[in-house]
Amino acid sequence: MTVIRQQDLIDSVADALQYISYYHPMDYIEALGRAYELEESPAAKDAIAQILTNSRLCAEGHRPICQDTGIVTAFVKIGMQVRWDAQLGLQEMIDEGVRRAYLHPDNTLRASIVSDPAFTRKNTRDNTPAVVHVEMVPGDKVEITVAAKGGGSENKSKFVMLNPSDSIVDWVLKTVPLMGAGWCPPGMLGIGIGGTAEKAMVLAKEALMDPIDMAELKARGPRTPIEELRIELHDKVNALGIGAQGLGGLSTVLDVKILDCPTHAASKPVAMIPNCAATRHLHFTLDGSGPAKIEPPDLAQWPKIDWAPSAESRRVDLDQLTPAEVASWKPGERLLLNGKMLTGRDAAHQRIQDLLSSGKGLPEGVDFRNRVIYYVGPVDPVRDEVVGPAGPTTATRMDKFTEMMLAQTGLIAMVGKAERGPVAIEAIRKHKAAYLMAVGGAAYLVSKAIKAARVVAFAELGMEAIYEFEVRDMPVTVAVDAQGTSVHQSGPAQWSQIIAAKIPVKAR
Repeated sequence: MTVIRQQDLIDSVADALQYISYYHPMDYIEALGRAYELEESPAAKDAIAQILTNSRLCAEGHRPICQDTGIVTAFVKIGMQVRWDAQLGLQEMIDEGVRRAYLHPDNTLRASIVSDPAFTRKNTRDNTPAVVHVEMVPGDKVEITVAAKGGGSENKSKFVMLNPSDSIVDWVLKTVPLMGAGWCPPGMLGIGIGGTAEKAMVLAKEALMDPIDMAELKARGPRTPIEELRIELHDKVNALGIGAQGLGGLSTVLDVKILDCPTHAASKPVAMIPNCAATRHLHFTLDGSGPAKIEPPDLAQWPKIDWAPSAESRRVDLDQLTPAEVASWKPGERLLLNGKMLTGRDAAHQRIQDLLSSGKGLPEGVDFRNRVIYYVGPVDPVRDEVVGPAGPTTATRMDKFTEMMLAQTGLIAMVGKAERGPVAIEAIRKHKAAYLMAVGGAAYLVSKAIKAARVVAFAELGMEAIYEFEVRDMPVTVAVDAQGTSVHQSGPAQWSQIIAAKIPVKAR
């Protein structure tokens, strides 16, 4: 009978979470490398180059791939012949592993989990608790898959109860464009079919733990109806032209994974969960011989891509920025930001709104007049860093605050991830402001452009505090210009037509 020791499980979970914070799975790197070689859209190719360069920098520097180091999910299969040498319960052991991983002094990870989710939303400060799924299986080992899922992609999860005669393909093709680009494509789609509502969602999440093998599947051909469905969805989703970061291009998904389960005759539950550019998961087995042995990957396997700013990029002096200069920016234009900017995301915007509504005004030292705000919640710095990985967060969450910020604070531009919604675009057009997009999934690369950082307000909010960053050549793209033109609308529309023109009539 195998004895699994408490400390072995804790150490293994902690080691696995540290590992996946800075090492992409090699199957993802290989698939993204292929997508880079095939990509024809300059904007999408540049975004993929940033993601791949960021990935290698993180692998070399052992720092997080993304500033959103995720909510931890663990799929645990316990052999029925296993005996435990433990004083803690399974949830407590996994949570202790999470705690040690996220508070590791050499690679501190961002604590993103809040308790009392409906009301006070207080940060637990150590990223616990994890979400744990347990299955008892035959055998004498414990198999664990850990994943760290970012909020930007998790928030795009979708579920539907279809009628038995309804088309899954039609629903997916209707739904993916509604997800926008906040899930940081190109990535994967996990789809769960059948069971009950909650079972379909778990299947979709578990499907994302499987390795990317679409190229191999297409090479050998499908052997089952599920494999045929995977190929059909992969090709048709890519034909939508959404592309990397939603800018328009050939690769929106690298793979589509599907798990199914028997269901009620009257039901067809379907869940879809995307995995983003920060794909993070690892499988390990405990057999009683000690902690899991996790071998580092060969860094020589990373594509030889070193992203550099385009020679056509326009340098912008943030300290001398004027509304007239903002109005001169063109949709899709690449900028390099230099100077000082303020940061702020969900909690900070709510605080600002409450202060302005009450007539109290902004905190001392917070002045947005003729300035840019960056939607970010950075990782804490370690060693000689001024800030940890600091990639953009999903901008649409700030849409409802955009009119207030532009009308009442003097703000003239914003930086975030993915598209803006109609309310924000109208506010941008009305106030002749602009929205700039930074690449999601390139957080460590972005942090290299930040030369100084200090908290100026709401320090108690942790990563959601307002910082002042001083940046040098921070790369962004004009995603919504002062006229309200959005590249997240024009780019995919253009590339869906280009892709359609490439597909032979018989294959459509």
